Amino acid sequence: MDLRVIKRTDKSLLLEIPGETYTLTNALREELWNDANVSEAAEIKEHPYLAEPKVWVVVKRGDPVTALEKASERLEKKIEEFEKKFKSALKA
Repeated sequence: MDLRVIKRTDKSLLLEIPGETYTLTNALREELWNDANVSEAAEIKEHPYLAEPKVWVVVKRGDPVTALEKASERLEKKIEEFEKKFKSALKA
């Protein structure tokens, strides 16, 4: 997966994710809002054929990269839990 940092400050980060869909950026945005240190989280949707999905995050405290890393880890755990429950449901 290719990631491009478009803009970064001490408290904000704009990240472009080429080759991915808005499904990923939407999930990241939703998970970022579960962090009390995040003051802004958005996915930027431009023209679907001419632009790549982007994620914008602003934090009150800490580092926006850390907030995005933690959100990714929480999202990964949720996906793993879903996979286990899905496989279990298929066996029933």
